[in-house]
Amino acid sequence: MTDEELNKAFELAVERINNYKEPYPADLLLRLYAYYKKATNNYNRPSSKKQIINAFKTNALFQIQSVDSNEAKKAYIELVDNYFLYRK
Repeated sequence: MTDEELNKAFELAVERINNYKEPYPADLLLRLYAYYKKATNNYNRPSSKKQIINAFKTNALFQIQSVDSNEAKKAYIELVDNYFLYRK
């Protein structure tokens, strides 16, 4: 997959997640958050008003610290595809 194809697939996966209106499991949200931040090279600190949520987000980012941007995009796409595999 070329970089252009990967970027397009990533953008479609992000759009798919953002357009779905049902609640997501918390563990999925944390993994999506971490991979999205890593894929977009966004290193801003978590900004939740609740410190416990910021701690979970920071931990999720820490767990994927050795993942590069393209790997993060692929992981994000795979998470989205697997989540929606049996949903319509």
